[in-house]
Amino acid sequence: MSVSTVDPKRAFTQINQRLSLRKPQTESLRRLADIVDLIAPTKDTDVEAAREAVRTAYGNLVDATFADFERDFPSICFALATGVGKTRLMGAFVSYLYMIGKSRNFFVLAPNLTIYEKLLADFQPSSPKYVFKGVEAFAHNPPLIVNAENYEEGRGVRGTDFFGQEGAIINIFNISKINSDTTASARKGQLPRIKRLQEYIGESYFAYLSELPDLVLLMDEAHRYRGSAGARAIAELKPILGLEVTATPKSVGAKSADFKNVVYGYDLPSAMEDGYIKEPAVGTRANFDPKSVDDDALERIKLEDGIHYHEHVKVALQTYAKQNDVRTIHPFMLVVAQHTEHARKVREFVESDTFFDGRYRRRVVEIHSKLTGEESDENAQRLLNIERGGDTDIVIHVNKLKEGWDVANLFTIVPLRASASDILTEQTLGRGLRLPYGKRTGVEAVDTLTVIAHDRFNDLIERAKTADGVIHKLKQVRIGEGGDVSAVKPVMVESPSIIQQMLQQIAREPEERNEFAPEPKPQGISEPSSSAFTFDKPEEVALAQTVLTDVLPSIKSHLTTIAQLQDEKIVKRIVADAMAIQRSKEGLFQSLTPERAEAVVKEFCAAYVARTIAIPSLTVTPQEQVSFGFQSFKLEVDSWNYQPLSRELLVQVLRTEKRTVISGDDGGHRPARLEDYLVARLIDFDEIDYDTHAELLYDLAGQVLTRLRSYLTDDDDLRNVLQGRGKEMATAILAQMRNHMWRTQTTYRVSLNAAFSELKPQAFDGSGKDAIRDFRTPPERLSEIKRFIFTGFKRGCYWQAKFDSDTERKLAVLLENDPSVELWMKPGPNQFKIFDSEGHAYRPDFVVETKTEKLIIETKRRSDLGDVDVGRKARAATLWCMIATEHHSKAYNTKPWSYVLVPDDVVDLNTTLSGLLSANTLIADTELRAQFDLTLNFTALAVSFIHRASVGISQCLHRAVKQSICDLRKRRPRFSIAESPV
Repeated sequence: MSVSTVDPKRAFTQINQRLSLRKPQTESLRRLADIVDLIAPTKDTDVEAAREAVRTAYGNLVDATFADFERDFPSICFALATGVGKTRLMGAFVSYLYMIGKSRNFFVLAPNLTIYEKLLADFQPSSPKYVFKGVEAFAHNPPLIVNAENYEEGRGVRGTDFFGQEGAIINIFNISKINSDTTASARKGQLPRIKRLQEYIGESYFAYLSELPDLVLLMDEAHRYRGSAGARAIAELKPILGLEVTATPKSVGAKSADFKNVVYGYDLPSAMEDGYIKEPAVGTRANFDPKSVDDDALERIKLEDGIHYHEHVKVALQTYAKQNDVRTIHPFMLVVAQHTEHARKVREFVESDTFFDGRYRRRVVEIHSKLTGEESDENAQRLLNIERGGDTDIVIHVNKLKEGWDVANLFTIVPLRASASDILTEQTLGRGLRLPYGKRTGVEAVDTLTVIAHDRFNDLIERAKTADGVIHKLKQVRIGEGGDVSAVKPVMVESPSIIQQMLQQIAREPEERNEFAPEPKPQGISEPSSSAFTFDKPEEVALAQTVLTDVLPSIKSHLTTIAQLQDEKIVKRIVADAMAIQRSKEGLFQSLTPERAEAVVKEFCAAYVARTIAIPSLTVTPQEQVSFGFQSFKLEVDSWNYQPLSRELLVQVLRTEKRTVISGDDGGHRPARLEDYLVARLIDFDEIDYDTHAELLYDLAGQVLTRLRSYLTDDDDLRNVLQGRGKEMATAILAQMRNHMWRTQTTYRVSLNAAFSELKPQAFDGSGKDAIRDFRTPPERLSEIKRFIFTGFKRGCYWQAKFDSDTERKLAVLLENDPSVELWMKPGPNQFKIFDSEGHAYRPDFVVETKTEKLIIETKRRSDLGDVDVGRKARAATLWCMIATEHHSKAYNTKPWSYVLVPDDVVDLNTTLSGLLSANTLIADTELRAQFDLTLNFTALAVSFIHRASVGISQCLHRAVKQSICDLRKRRPRFSIAESPV
């Protein structure tokens, strides 16, 4: 079966969008596409000519060092820093080569068992990290995965799965399975199983692969395949193209050499600058001379300080999780030992009673090659599950952990007796550079990977500034194809509102009308008829345009409803303002009488009201002083293990050179009552008043002291911890206190800033062939839907729209067909002043006006309905609708607002809007109030709303609302409506 092909540019765009590739991944895919087009790899490729072509294109770039393939076949390397996403990039490579018809047979090589098992998992559709998620080519027919456990079944040879479906075939093997020089079979004089004769194909599976005309080889951690044995085994596969990915493009061994086939390099400094990974930092003690102690004492100090920092991070993570309602990350500390005997002694020490009274016994994992049997298996499993579990605080390993084991919950590294050059290598830092939440949080402890290195502190700081360090290098901006700024001018299509469109139509001469659209209109699609207006003289059209652009934006703040634009007094005022503006323009409109001007304005305003969904601009302010407090509760402090510090622990970020001191020194005022250390910290927070909350504060401080005394018996140690860690503990206590707040009922004032918002022009990317099409015609490939500008709407506020999914397009068809719908639109940016609880602007999918109500409609995949971001946006939108409904429906007799969240699987072309709203599977705003606990977050949402929708709010008011993030389950807010003068 031949592979169905997709235009390379379309394939590139689709993969980039569907896989949400990061900048370095996108650039890697672009360069692969360029090289494939350049050398057209096949079994018969002239390797010398291909080498010269790639050398010419990528031999002199700043981020490439290509000189040679270094193999008997074309092989190119992509050197991406750890944590950027090399596995996802391999998925993009496979998708692209399959979609353009270059190959359907792939061989993915892993250097060890750990990476092999991770690759097998990530290439399965059931994996949350599935590398082909969203790729249309594999949506209904995922690639057939062949591995060391199932290749003898013959599935790959048949070219189909068990159901006879043909498609891409991906072989995933560990290098040891094909390299005879590293297997037990080789020592017995036997070939690996993969190279032995298979009766059902008459040759070995390895030989079968080597004869495939389109085999593409992908090498994960490519620096592990430069040895003679591995290189020979790879060469025997005879692929048409080799794709190597690694973070360290250097061969291993005593004679290490830089790769010569790197076509794209993206290093650690770039990844740090772009925010894809943690910031590495180095930690040491202030005013500490490591030469003043022997090696054993220095190791003990480093281990103790590592635990100090580890516990600091643990509480910071717990606090962040509670403050932001996200999953709690369980951190661990990595100790790098010199050899196996050294690792054993370190483990004995950290699990002994002399190391923090034995509190880390049974919370340590020791991993190295000499562990055997049940002990090795158990620890290896704990190592693999360390992100999901919370039963490990310390991992001890000899030298560097193997490639492929890099986790998001490593924040502290303690290298024992290691050189500065070894510490700064990507093999060491790379194990913990992944961000726990996938992005920077803004919390220093959460976004930082710290190396405790008292004896190497100054050396590390200096080495980090060199060309091979982790400090940022001087970067250059290149303009042109493949550079930072493209020289190709993009195509931008401006889509005006339907009212603006109608005015532009009648303003043009008939012979010019065909030039209005950025591309020829598809057959059967016409612009809105100019017969909607009876006026068509240039001066009349210009007057209407003045009303639209100059008068309405200023008068809207004096109206309570959009319907007032048809009031006779308001029309006369608009006419007077518009004529005054026109008289200021030289020599215009002398023949336009006041009577005719009023008729034009009256007709235009009527059309404006009929074709505009009025979105009010509202401000919410509290009418009385907020009263609030905290309920008594039991603190969650069982996991706290703060330790006394003998001296200050100094942490310096390598890239920015910012320093943070964690103090453990005694000194200054010594309160007689230990609880005062914490109470003094707590009353620094704005939410806490000492006179009101003193009894509770001392109760909570007492609970903390009870926890500390459970493992600290000396009062001096207690003072040390309370003084040095008091601020962190107080922050953690406050996070829990906020979950036990109460408040009095508060009356809120809703003020109307404007009765409606202008429908400003929207801008679309109209690049590509046949970018404009009728909205009733789906794209041939649904994955390309974002590329198209759809048009032909009759009920829309805009003549053109773009959709993010075919579900949205089908909903637009439904709205166009439903007689109960009067108007609908896809809002543009800043059309709404809605902000979620994190301050992010929310733009709904659809706004719909029916004969009886107005709706904000959001479409989501059913599987995403429980997503945290979806819930946060739903809370914000429902709150806005609740406020707008109270204002308009009760005060000004306008249509009420509602928010609805629609699962994608209930949207169908034969469904009506009423049927959609009444479907059992629909989540409406009334249900959202219960599901997302709206009342609980009312004030938190309102403060974001107020902060951005109103100007000049006093600091006192802002603080009053800020302090009201509390439990409103028993007392719902009531609203009083502020009248706005006409």
